[in-house]
Amino acid sequence: MIDHHLIQAVAAVVREGSFEAAARALKVTPSAISQRVKLIEERLGSVLVVRGQPCTATEIGARLCRHAELMGALEAELHRDLPELAQAGMGPGPASLRIAVNADSLGTWFVAAMARFGQDDPTLLELAVDNEDHTADWLRRGRVLGAVTSIASPVQGCRSRRLGALRYLATASPAFVGRHFARGVDAESLARTPSLKFDGKDELQALWVRRLLRRDVPLAAHRVPSTHGGIDAALAGVGWVMNPECLVRGHIDAGRLVELVPELPIDVALYWQSARLPVPSLDRLGRAVAATAADALVQGRA
Repeated sequence: MIDHHLIQAVAAVVREGSFEAAARALKVTPSAISQRVKLIEERLGSVLVVRGQPCTATEIGARLCRHAELMGALEAELHRDLPELAQAGMGPGPASLRIAVNADSLGTWFVAAMARFGQDDPTLLELAVDNEDHTADWLRRGRVLGAVTSIASPVQGCRSRRLGALRYLATASPAFVGRHFARGVDAESLARTPSLKFDGKDELQALWVRRLLRRDVPLAAHRVPSTHGGIDAALAGVGWVMNPECLVRGHIDAGRLVELVPELPIDVALYWQSARLPVPSLDRLGRAVAATAADALVQGRA
């Protein structure tokens, strides 16, 4: 039988980032946490926690953390249905769900989904942020229980639900456009003009150029790993960038930003994928995500 206290120690170290913080969360000594982690690692013959600042989980450790997360969610659900347990002094520990979400969703509509979920459910949410094309990998590796992703096909053991599409516009400041695109937006001007991208996984600018010109153009790019930071950089004239329309429409209407080519948006379809597990809090989160997305995202097929 799996010793729940040992797995809980591993999960706490990974969640809190250190043995000391895990000890405070579980109200035991750091020595007790260290002994528990060492004991389960010896029993399994595998390293579960990569010691560092912060501590992180190995692949096997991540699977055990997911198991601890599930057990915590189910225990919290039991206390939700049986308040007599609390009266008997058997209060539940903090339940949490780890979710992967893309930065632009987090910067636009996903926080509203968290608030909707939190109105009726005390479960804590731990967010892992990655590109929408890669959040599904977190599900495949067993590191999260749900993900906002651009991948429609369900990950094995998961269900997939279309949420809508996040619409992007290619924007820059009027002064930047006047300086770099005075003769029009073409392959030559795009190749010599700095763009802005979130990180090395961000292909939206390249996709927009391909849609405009029907060919690839090598783009020079500043890397600004922040949704709102990208907008600030565009407003400052640092480069041009694909921004969520809902965040820049006010700037466009006020003349602070302009579209490089009007009426040429890109709609990125988003899906909610979650593990097929009997976890009511995960189902409630999925309903909150879907309801919020129905109001915030572009509906219908792009």
